[in-house]
Amino acid sequence: MAHRSRWLIVFTVLCIVAAMLAPAIPQPVEYHQFADRRRAFGIDNFSNVVTNAGFLIAGLAGLVVVFSGRAYFEFSRERWPWVLFFAGMLLAGVGSSYYHAAPNNERLFWDRLPMTMAFAGLVASQFVDRIGVRAGLAVLAPLLVAGVASVIYWRWTEHAGAGNVVPYVILQGYVVVVLASLALRAPSRYTRANDLYWIFGWYVVGKLFEAFDAPVFALGNIVSGHSLKHLAASGSGFVACYMLMQRTLRLRDGEAVDKRRG
Repeated sequence: MAHRSRWLIVFTVLCIVAAMLAPAIPQPVEYHQFADRRRAFGIDNFSNVVTNAGFLIAGLAGLVVVFSGRAYFEFSRERWPWVLFFAGMLLAGVGSSYYHAAPNNERLFWDRLPMTMAFAGLVASQFVDRIGVRAGLAVLAPLLVAGVASVIYWRWTEHAGAGNVVPYVILQGYVVVVLASLALRAPSRYTRANDLYWIFGWYVVGKLFEAFDAPVFALGNIVSGHSLKHLAASGSGFVACYMLMQRTLRLRDGEAVDKRRG
């Protein structure tokens, strides 16, 4: 436990230093040039807008699962990281729809801001499950503040004429590394812990679709990679819903016990 804590502290400090000292990189203007710009039903960039329904549905479903008592938590206060995660997904659906209706840096801010909420909630939830409830709840606010600050800082630098998206990019890398480390090195006290790989996997698939936006669209001009990215990434939320409803506590001998008190 102490070794993991030291490693995490060192890695966190290195990421902060890198975010402060790395050369500034502005948001590329070509990022807003998506492959599928077709208009339908009076909506510009129709496909990229409406596929955000996946985030809306996953986020809403997750909040219902958490607050209805269908999710399993040993202690009720454990729900708050997941509330932040699903609320972030829900708001990402709204923000991303707003952005894709008329893509530019100003609107991109409202796409990225709720994603930092989801990142913070997911990382904190794994601290709760794998390190301890107190530790997980303790890191929730700092993670959220760091994520929000990275997006606000990017927007401020863009307005100042010297945009710098590096802190936000480092934040995403930090989330990936920390989640992978926790999954591989810190066993969860719940069953279905391996569902985290599926949550992570759907996000990775989404990033791949995003990277190949135009080639995917060129396969038949049916759907673009970016539209599929929305659907794939929202899959993370549905997996999380299922996991929370199906998991139970583990006993020390590795068997499961079902004592739902969430």
